[in-house]
Amino acid sequence: MKLFMLLAGLIAVPSFAAAGGDLDANDYVGVSFWLVTAALLAATVFFFLERDNVSAKWRTSLTVSGLVTGIALWHYLYMRGVWVETGTSPTVFRYIDWLLTVPLLIVEFYLILRAVTDVAASLFWKLFVGSIVMLVFGYLGEAGIMAAWPAFIIGCLAWFYMIYVLWGGEGAAARDASGNAAVQSAYNTMMYIIIIGWVVYPAGYFLGYLAGGVNEGTLNLVYNLADFINKILFGIVIWAAAVSDNN
Repeated sequence: MKLFMLLAGLIAVPSFAAAGGDLDANDYVGVSFWLVTAALLAATVFFFLERDNVSAKWRTSLTVSGLVTGIALWHYLYMRGVWVETGTSPTVFRYIDWLLTVPLLIVEFYLILRAVTDVAASLFWKLFVGSIVMLVFGYLGEAGIMAAWPAFIIGCLAWFYMIYVLWGGEGAAARDASGNAAVQSAYNTMMYIIIIGWVVYPAGYFLGYLAGGVNEGTLNLVYNLADFINKILFGIVIWAAAVSDNN
């Protein structure tokens, strides 16, 4: 019954989900939008169903993982239609999505640590504020409200700050003090996603806005690939740690 209700809620989307005209087989960007949409749907169902199969201390983290992919799914239903119908970058929709999902992703570090040890609330706020600064200046640059290069630099500095907090600051200290092997393994893997996986976003920004003009196709293909890896893989890492910790 619970599965039926979840699927019904996700499938009963507005008519815009079927809009967008005919998808050209040679439109690799459009195809990537469709693939990511389907993957986000599958991941959302999986995370919410698996929530009841892990111990209570992990359930909030899996719930947040499901929210991340669910929110992204909703926005991808809009973004793919914008791309197929107009061939233009759905910048506003993408940043609305990121404004909701990226802070949720970054505070997952705080949530998994809080499940097994005492963590200062300051870690939550440092990660949350850092993610907001990164996104706001990224949007200002992409929307043309601010010069692209200064916005890019400030956004990258906020990203570097979050890496510092997690790699050598409060986050790392709480990880080492937790004494939980599953959390430590998940934390370290998530760190590599933040460092390696997230580099795709500034790379997409650079290729799309700073490398001799705006290339919207390249920009969206790179961003779609990044969302596919980072949003879904983040949740899978947390799920694997939760299952491991149950054993």
